[in-house]
Amino acid sequence: MIPPRLVCTSRRIFDRRTFLKHAGVTAAAAVAFHTYPLWAWASIDVSKNPQPAVKNRAPLASNAFYRLPLCSIRPAGWLRAQMEVQANGLSGHLDEVWGDVGPDSGWLGGNGESWERGPYFVDGLVPLAWQLDDVRLKAKAQHFMEWTLTHPSPNGMFGPANNDDWWPRMVMLKALTQYQEATGDTRVIPLMSSYFDYQRKTLPTRPLRDWGKFRWQDNALSVIWLYNRTGDPKLLALLDLLHQQGFNWKANFADFRYTQRITPEVIKLSENNGLNDIALATHGVNNGQALKAGPVWSVVSGQESDRHALRVMLDALDKYHGLPNGMFSCDEHLGGPNPSQGSELCTVVETMFSLEESMAILGEPWIGDRLERIAFNALPGAFTDDMWAHQYDQEPNQVEVSLHSKPWTTDGPESNLYGLAPHFGCCTANFHQGWPKFAASLWMASADDGLAAVAYAPCEVHTTVRDTAIRIAVETEYPFRDTVRIHVEPAAEVYFPLRLRIPEWAERGVAIKINGQSQPAPKAGTFAVVDRQWSPNDLVEIRLPLALRVTRGFQQSVSISRGPLLFSYPIAEDWVKLQEHGEKSSDWQVFPASGWNYALAVDENNTKTIATEEIAIGQTPFTMKTPGVKLHTAARKLPSWRAVDGVADPVPQSPVTSDEAQMQIELVPYAAAKLRITAFPVLKS
Repeated sequence: MIPPRLVCTSRRIFDRRTFLKHAGVTAAAAVAFHTYPLWAWASIDVSKNPQPAVKNRAPLASNAFYRLPLCSIRPAGWLRAQMEVQANGLSGHLDEVWGDVGPDSGWLGGNGESWERGPYFVDGLVPLAWQLDDVRLKAKAQHFMEWTLTHPSPNGMFGPANNDDWWPRMVMLKALTQYQEATGDTRVIPLMSSYFDYQRKTLPTRPLRDWGKFRWQDNALSVIWLYNRTGDPKLLALLDLLHQQGFNWKANFADFRYTQRITPEVIKLSENNGLNDIALATHGVNNGQALKAGPVWSVVSGQESDRHALRVMLDALDKYHGLPNGMFSCDEHLGGPNPSQGSELCTVVETMFSLEESMAILGEPWIGDRLERIAFNALPGAFTDDMWAHQYDQEPNQVEVSLHSKPWTTDGPESNLYGLAPHFGCCTANFHQGWPKFAASLWMASADDGLAAVAYAPCEVHTTVRDTAIRIAVETEYPFRDTVRIHVEPAAEVYFPLRLRIPEWAERGVAIKINGQSQPAPKAGTFAVVDRQWSPNDLVEIRLPLALRVTRGFQQSVSISRGPLLFSYPIAEDWVKLQEHGEKSSDWQVFPASGWNYALAVDENNTKTIATEEIAIGQTPFTMKTPGVKLHTAARKLPSWRAVDGVADPVPQSPVTSDEAQMQIELVPYAAAKLRITAFPVLKS
């Protein structure tokens, strides 16, 4: 059965009574929201008026793929349920419990926080609100959009007058581009044009500095977005300026020197407020954002070395700082490969965004593999089940969540608490973009006027291909199950190539059927291309056998995966509330209520000893209540492996021996276990 249509609200103005019935908000709030113009209530109805992807203008190089406008892809199934949990949690209520994005925000004209937190919040709130067609969340986002669009300076500058830093405006520009795609608001492009003209004239005398210098590629993305819509050649000159003044990430990784765990002394963290170049070059979020720097600049340069820079960066980060969950350690600077080190949540969502943008530019299937690895493990692994609390840092081997000073490189004792704003509030403001931008990146248009499935999750797509409206409905319980059903519904018969990403781990047994007819077996790590005349009610079925994999890591430890899902041993949890922030938001410590120091009896060349148990998939699959699948494997306790001050010692060098009795232990998806062991020592055979 094809899922019901998910459409954005049609372009119309609600009267007050209709709005109250539709939104279910209070009368007082409705009066405030009613002062908004058309844009507050409207969005482009993609089911009736699908919007094509906007391609690169000359002289920019062509992308392999192009992002579809926001609202073209709407979440369904478990993904929609997960995003609704997010909307009902901190994302949908943050302005009510956290003053930094509340009514006094500088980005609402107030005297409060006027730097990055308002823009961060809206950068995730806009796609969440419009993809869910949630009037309440749209109204919250509209507060920020209205103030920003109606308070530019005469010289073209926008944002709070008491803060002229280039960096927070880079974030708000991303929010504005998404908002314009969702609503068609005609005020966005003139504001961006005026601002970029001001920036081009001003950068020679007020150049990029600290955060903006290291995150210039985010600014460049929005300049490219605008150039593709206006063709203004002065924007190309601005791109050159940004590149000249920005940090040279490609050169940094061509001779990568930061191969050890970073310490405050190495980067002179106490000097210049921690904003030395060496501190910023080793900062985790900067590296996550910079992953797209080479691909973004390749659109301007056309150079293969810029296109290859993403792979060079990830290879170095994996080699010296890689963790089993697809991330690299950064708590908050690069921390080495020990799985007891953490990764900052900002880095998780920014790495995802970099991979999504890089996939559009490069079209390389391995990028989708890494994106899914992070999205299905590290992203949900940083939240409580109801998404009312998050961690600043998460650890793959996380045996306690408490106020301790270890093992962080440069962070403090609140770093892995679950809470409203543990440690720094940047992640509180920024985490919202993870799921919505992932949903918006599942499908892309290809340069040859086709479509590409770059990641798999249940969704519905409305777009146009060769001037023909197309609706695609994806039914799947992937990554918990191995089958993806894609319903293709063109308004009329149309010929185009459909690309289906085949993960590198899917080495055997992949099968594709079109209307029940088997297709040639595709090769792992490629895009399978189905080039044909598509008709209404065509059905594509993909089977991606979720083979078990045992992967070596730090100290020859092993981690176990099934498809894109990583598995962990769930330590029994004892939750202790530290502080309340209103009725639903609290800060928590979590203490272990069971043992955890197991060594596995596994063989990376023979996974038949690991048993798989598929169980019911609930509306919130990344939880212990309904984890979707469990693994069972042989293990022995390893008493010599201990924790000190709430932190697991580094994994002992494998192989290890133990005189303890052998037993079967249960593993669950990484994100379900809030206390967990993910990288295990291996028993000597």
